[in-house]
Amino acid sequence: MIDLRSDTVTKPTMVMRQAALEADVGDDVYEEDPTVKKLEEKAAEMLGKEAALFVTSGTQGNQVAILTHCRPGEEVLLETNAHLFLYEGASMSALAGVQPRTIQGNRGVMDPEDVRAAIRSHSSGQHSFS
Repeated sequence: MIDLRSDTVTKPTMVMRQAALEADVGDDVYEEDPTVKKLEEKAAEMLGKEAALFVTSGTQGNQVAILTHCRPGEEVLLETNAHLFLYEGASMSALAGVQPRTIQGNRGVMDPEDVRAAIRSHSSGQHSFS
């Protein structure tokens, strides 16, 4: 079994290490890394999407999603036990300027009516947009 909980518990096999050592590389900033390009193309194909973006961590992926959908000063509605709220070191506030607000759910699932009731679609200057 491969443990994917965290990069800190991943233990690559010798075959994995050898593959990394022998991989074609290039500058990813200039989209010249053939291995990254191949990975992104494969992920997009597997998910039926036009394109994919490789990021180095789940936290970074979450930040990309937040920055795509929110502006600084807005808020994100999350289930009370959401990983993003409990374990990502306030990254959404620190990096994206977005405020988290939690809704009690049932094992991670929020009731749609609770979500609707929590959305703040206009601001009186006293709270953030949801």
